[in-house]
Amino acid sequence: MKHAQPRGLSRRRVEQLLSETKHDRSAGSRIDVLSRHFVGHSYKPNPLIGSADTVEVFTASLDGFDCVTYIETIVALARASNVDGFTEWLRKIRYERGCIQWQRRNHYMTLWIRNNVREGIIRPVSMPAVPILRMERVLNVVPGLAAQRVRVKCVPKAGLPRLERYLQSGDLIFFASTRKNLDVFHAGIIVRDGKRVLMRHASRSQGFVVEQELSEFLKANRMAGVIVVRPQGVTRRIAVSS
Repeated sequence: MKHAQPRGLSRRRVEQLLSETKHDRSAGSRIDVLSRHFVGHSYKPNPLIGSADTVEVFTASLDGFDCVTYIETIVALARASNVDGFTEWLRKIRYERGCIQWQRRNHYMTLWIRNNVREGIIRPVSMPAVPILRMERVLNVVPGLAAQRVRVKCVPKAGLPRLERYLQSGDLIFFASTRKNLDVFHAGIIVRDGKRVLMRHASRSQGFVVEQELSEFLKANRMAGVIVVRPQGVTRRIAVSS
């Protein structure tokens, strides 16, 4: 059966956004155009509804974001050809196998990446000659969620100068934490402007979605390294589940 309309969805706004990219067949270009629309929008802490003790409510508001819901919204818009397609892609991106349950939400970003690679929505970026750091983490910072042991592969901070030439507009960048019980502490969208490499992201410290030089963010934040994935191209059609 068809899923109920997500809470906070503005069908009119989604239609307007999709109309601007309907003739653009490049996923990276669509992500660039769509993500630009939300620069200046409010940062919203904990924008999703649900917890270990509260029933999960599927939401699709465009009024405010944290760093993850910003990325999810943009990638879903970039893959959709209509409003129902947007909500279906958002469900598939946010939840393991698209199942709207709090336990199946992709709470940790290494699992978000793994599940979206499996769905064919994103893929790892091939980066020859770029060093790779391998770490193991026991993720336990989400109350009510069982601890999960994961292996994290990232480009160490010292190797980032070699990474820059491989980055393209629309790439998603995740910043690996130095904490032993967390995999990723922040995420954003890469935009290339000539030789400049920018990042758009929902910034908690600044209170809204911002665009800044990637190098500035790297200098200002402590991290183990970064993970980069690339959204896959799509014909912009999806069959609504039945």
